Amino acid sequence: MNAHPLWAHVEAVQDRFRALSDRVWATPETCYGEKRSVAAHIEELQHHGFRVQENLAGIETAVMGEAGEGGHVIAFLGEFDALAGLSQQADLAEKVPLEPGANGHGCGHNLLGSAAMMAATAVKNWLEATGTPGRVRYYGCPAEEGGAAKAFMVRDGAFDDVDIAISWHPGSIPGLFKGSSLSNARVDFTFEGKASHAAAAPHLGRSALDAAELMSVGINYMREHMPDEARIHYAMIDGGGISPNVVQSHTKVRYVVRAATAPEMLALLDRVRKVAAGAALMTETSVSDKVLAAVSNLVFNAPLGDLMQDHLHRLGPVPFTEMDRAYAARFQATLSEDDILAAYRSAGLTEEHRIPLADFVIPREAPVMEMGGSTDVADVSWVVPTVQMWGANHAIGTQLHSWQAVAQGKGQPAIRGMVHAACVMAATGADAIRDPELIARAKEDLARRVGPSGYVSPLPANAVPPVAEMA
Repeated sequence: MNAHPLWAHVEAVQDRFRALSDRVWATPETCYGEKRSVAAHIEELQHHGFRVQENLAGIETAVMGEAGEGGHVIAFLGEFDALAGLSQQADLAEKVPLEPGANGHGCGHNLLGSAAMMAATAVKNWLEATGTPGRVRYYGCPAEEGGAAKAFMVRDGAFDDVDIAISWHPGSIPGLFKGSSLSNARVDFTFEGKASHAAAAPHLGRSALDAAELMSVGINYMREHMPDEARIHYAMIDGGGISPNVVQSHTKVRYVVRAATAPEMLALLDRVRKVAAGAALMTETSVSDKVLAAVSNLVFNAPLGDLMQDHLHRLGPVPFTEMDRAYAARFQATLSEDDILAAYRSAGLTEEHRIPLADFVIPREAPVMEMGGSTDVADVSWVVPTVQMWGANHAIGTQLHSWQAVAQGKGQPAIRGMVHAACVMAATGADAIRDPELIARAKEDLARRVGPSGYVSPLPANAVPPVAEMA
């Protein structure tokens, strides 16, 4: 196996980026509140000599670092937001939060941003060492978990002059991401009614809480009559108070509406709005809604996918050790057989034997599997040829958004997988810079897939990043 020249550049800086990953893991911050995390990323960009632009697209926790001159512009997309309520002690195969109710990196974004910047730094150092024309950028993107920051950044033109974009996501089985994702919208529905004494004068009250509950019933009946791949979830943000002897006059419920494409999602959202209006009509309350965030479905790029797949096979699987496998086995023991089988199925594979860590790469011929979730990387993929991969960082079967993912987020297997992903991404970016014809083919492939209408943002024209609602 011939080593790629970018791999040595990645390995030369890996210790600094392990430290960055650990630092972000230790200070988990959620959607638009990632002030310490972005500060750590800015500090690292400055250390490596990137030209730094803060407050990108007017978002306090978004940053871009650029290096190089002339040539094509290659972007690496990073994230660093955590999830609420997933605090967990590191390396412990038992659910024990560091701080009950606090945040935790249950989707591995402490690793995601660190590997993306590691790849960008390796390409930067290679450009300098070889005198190759080209510009490399690292985009530190907040609020992927529900805040759609990249959709706002795309709308603001942050990626207008980018030629290709490269990213990855932590996982348990390494491979090219070939499928699509679901478009979604995150919408708050607010019901307003009339308070009254629930015992002495219930007939004078109009319950906003009843309206929110009736909306939920209506949505449940609607589920039979929507596309199979569509999804609707909800969370009660404000139930109206804690006094059952008061007719609640105000409630707020947050819905996530998902579908295969943005037009299908927006059509489904219209139906959800009608259910909300019906619930308000039945309870003689009023309802209003506010779209907090919305993202598109992901657009795959075949030329870039072929290049990244080549580098995945050239590099081979992550070089896990016996100690790594013993570490992962402790966490796999906390998972169900269904968890483990689901990991293989999501990779388009049939489980043949139970192993704690992936000693293989998803083969080129594996069937295309749709992600099932949503990502704001999708909006970038509509305007810039985009490619991404799954990493191998956790015991096979580890579910994202779980305490097990948080607990493994600082372990040696997670770090080995992070460096592995950075090597693949860096080699992909460097080879693209050296091959203008590849970039041209990637742009042609994107134009064919998006069609003549091009990108239409799923965000309402008046939508702004929901910093107050989400942070």
